[in-house]
Amino acid sequence: MSRIISTENAPAAIGPYVQAVDLGNLVFTSGQIPICPKTGQVAEDIADQTRQSLSNVKAIVEAAGLQVADIIKTTVFVKDLNDFSTVNAAYEAFFKENSAPFPARSCVEVARLPKDVQIEIEAIACRR
Repeated sequence: MSRIISTENAPAAIGPYVQAVDLGNLVFTSGQIPICPKTGQVAEDIADQTRQSLSNVKAIVEAAGLQVADIIKTTVFVKDLNDFSTVNAAYEAFFKENSAPFPARSCVEVARLPKDVQIEIEAIACRR
């Protein structure tokens, strides 16, 4: 049986989807773009956008009763793969700041993202 996860600490869905689905052992988040849930604003800088997308993922995972250390897989969508090293540094810092192991990850360049942001990140977390 699945349960819908929703929190005000991450941006509301901007379409016909939910923030996450909890299947019991696994939580699947929808892709999180870097919208600040308090202000609705998007930072200009790709490093700041990366941190915000990851903060949004964290808020959703925590709403499911898990923590960053429970994230086992992420998919990162970037508008420009030339930003990979900057994204990678912000991504690495986020997991280290949360004392979490690095999850498995895919990173792909895409032509366009919602609201013309530079990054979107989705995650899978696991109850162990």
